[in-house]
Amino acid sequence: MSEQPTSWARAVAANELAGPLPSRWAHTQGVADRASCLEGVLGHQVGLLTCAALLHDVGYAPRLAATGFHPLDGARFLRDVHKADDGLTRLVANHSFALLEAEERGLREVLEAEFPLLEDRRVVDALVWCDMTTTPDGGLTTAEARVAEILGRYGAGSVVGRFIRRASPEISAAVARVEAALADQPRWG
Repeated sequence: MSEQPTSWARAVAANELAGPLPSRWAHTQGVADRASCLEGVLGHQVGLLTCAALLHDVGYAPRLAATGFHPLDGARFLRDVHKADDGLTRLVANHSFALLEAEERGLREVLEAEFPLLEDRRVVDALVWCDMTTTPDGGLTTAEARVAEILGRYGAGSVVGRFIRRASPEISAAVARVEAALADQPRWG
């Protein structure tokens, strides 16, 4: 299927998240709002980014949680049920350094085989920036505060805690690249 419109992505995300997980839906809407800030640096790719922002956490929906690893569950749902395009499913599957969490869960090979990381790091970094500068209730935050919030919520010894500590330097670097691009838009890429 060709690239999906953001109206489709918003409807799918709202259907899966708004009722059962209203705070996750608030976060999702905040992440999508952040995506709209990047049109000047991503151009036509902002549509793909916005769709991925709207759908990045769809795998948390209780009816979709087959493996318990939301990036994989969400990407499979989008691919298998909605026939979503490859770029979108790969972004959802790999958002915010999900490969590192997949490794913690023993799912790295599965994730890499089904949904290889996109080669265009600008869009990958942009989704990290959108996700990691948005609070759980959809507000703005810094990447450092978001990492600390995630660590506090899940605990340092949990799978997510171990993952977020490992991913923190990569998250910071991706956010810094996007913020540099925003400061100097014509030269990004």
